[in-house]
Amino acid sequence: MSEFTADRLLLFGATGDLARRKLLPSLCALDADDLLPENLQIIATARSGHDDEAYRAFAKAALEEHLPNDRRAQIGRFLGRLTYQPLDATTLGGFANLAEIVGAPDHGLAIFLSTAPSLFGPTITGLEHAGLTGETVRIGLEKPLGNDLTSSCAINDAVASAFPEDRIFRIDHYLGKETVQNLLALRFANILFEPIWNSKYISHVQITVAETVGLEGRVGFYDDAGALRDMVQNHMLQLLSLVAMEPPTSFDATAVRDEKVKVLRALRPANASETVTGQYRAGAIAGAAVLGYDEELGKASSTETFVAIKAHLDNWRWKGVPFYLRTGKRLPERVTEILVRFADVPHSIFTVNGSGQSPVMRPNHLLIGIQPEENITLSLMAKVPGLDEEGLALREVPLAIAMPDAFSEAHRRIAYERLLLDLVKGDQTLFVRRDEVEAQWHWIDAIRAEWQRHGVTPKTYTAGSWGPSASIALAERDGVSWHE
Repeated sequence: MSEFTADRLLLFGATGDLARRKLLPSLCALDADDLLPENLQIIATARSGHDDEAYRAFAKAALEEHLPNDRRAQIGRFLGRLTYQPLDATTLGGFANLAEIVGAPDHGLAIFLSTAPSLFGPTITGLEHAGLTGETVRIGLEKPLGNDLTSSCAINDAVASAFPEDRIFRIDHYLGKETVQNLLALRFANILFEPIWNSKYISHVQITVAETVGLEGRVGFYDDAGALRDMVQNHMLQLLSLVAMEPPTSFDATAVRDEKVKVLRALRPANASETVTGQYRAGAIAGAAVLGYDEELGKASSTETFVAIKAHLDNWRWKGVPFYLRTGKRLPERVTEILVRFADVPHSIFTVNGSGQSPVMRPNHLLIGIQPEENITLSLMAKVPGLDEEGLALREVPLAIAMPDAFSEAHRRIAYERLLLDLVKGDQTLFVRRDEVEAQWHWIDAIRAEWQRHGVTPKTYTAGSWGPSASIALAERDGVSWHE
C-alpha cells in the first residue's frame, strides 16, 4: 500500500459514458457516506469546452439519472468538489494549463485515465512534461490495454516510462464487485472448503458471463475486439484465477497477485477442438425482436460475439479438472456466475426397496452469483419427508445466501466505488499487475493464432438462445451440462 492518500483526483475522459454512468455516481456515493478524504478535490478534463459551471450541470444530470434515490442527499456538496479544464491530449500545450489547475502534487495526486488507448502515450508524455508524474502521483488505467500482447506491452512500456509499477493501478471493474471479493472470503475464511478445493473432490468448474445486449454504440471497438478479447482476456481470466489460486500468505497486494499470476501461467494452450465461436443472428430477447450482428454492424464480419472454451490448468491442485468458460452477447439472460461441481460420492448406501437400485444422486455444487443477483448457493442431497415404505427418497435442496438479505444494512455499491477509493488511498490489491496482463494476453493470443491456423469462423446462433449448439457439445462430450 502506498504511503500517501491523495488530496486531488484527476479524471481524464470526464465527459465520456463511463464517467457519466459509473465514475461520477461512484464518487458521489462515496462522498455521501463520508468516505472520501475531506479535502479531496476532483479535477475533470476532456476535449469538451466546458467551464466549471457547465461541467457541474453535466455531472448533476448524470447523477440524477444514474445514482439511486437514497444516495442523492449530498449531490450539492459533491458538485462543490468539481472543477473542469478542457484538454486536447494530443498536444503538449494544454497540459501546462491543466497542471496550473491541479497545482503542485506535493500531498498526493491520483489520476484516472479513461481514454482511447491511442491517447495513452500522448497523455503520459503530456503529464510528464507538465510535472505531474512525481513520487506523490499514482495512475489508474481503464481497459482496453491493447488488443494483443504486443500492443499491451507498448502501452505498459509508455506508462512505465513515467510511473513505477507500485504507482500503476490497472483496472478490471469485476474485481470491485462484492461477490468477486467474496470469493476470497469464501475460500480462505472458511475451513469447510479449502480441504476439498482440488482435483480429488471437484469434477469441473463453469464460468459464465452472459449478456442480453448487442453492440450498444460500441460498434467500432467491439468489431475489432470480439468476445475473446473483450470478456475472456480480462474479466473471465480474473475470475478463473481467483477460483483456482493457492492461498496467499496474507491479504496483501503482492501476495494475492503473486498467486493469481501463477494460475495464469499454468493455463495450458487451448487447441481448436476445445473452443467454440459464434455470432448472433436476428431473434428475440424478452419477447422483443432484435437484429442480427451483421445487421447491427451494417456489413458481414468474422468477429465472434460468443465464445466457449474448455480450459486446463497444468498444476498440482487442478490437474485433470476442466474449466468451462462461456460468454456471449444476445443470450437469454444477463448473468455472471461461477459453478463449482463437486465429485460424485464414491458409493451410494441407499437402495430402493431392497432392489439394489439407488435413488437419483446428484453431485453437490456451489453456485456463486455475481450479477445481476449477488448470492451463494450450496446444493446438498437431503431426505424427502415421509415414511419411506418404498425406500428412502432423496432430493437436491439448496442452501442459499442472498447477499443483500444477509447484509441488509449495507448499501449495494457500484464496483467502481471500491476501486476509486483504493486508487485514492493507494491499495493495489484489487488491481491487475503487469505480469498478470501479459500472462492473460499470452494465452489469448495463442487461441487466436490457433483459430487462424485452422480457419475457424464463428457459427451462427439465434439471438435469445444460449449460443451455437457446438458449445453444448463441447461440454456434453465430457458428460457435463451447462448450468442454465
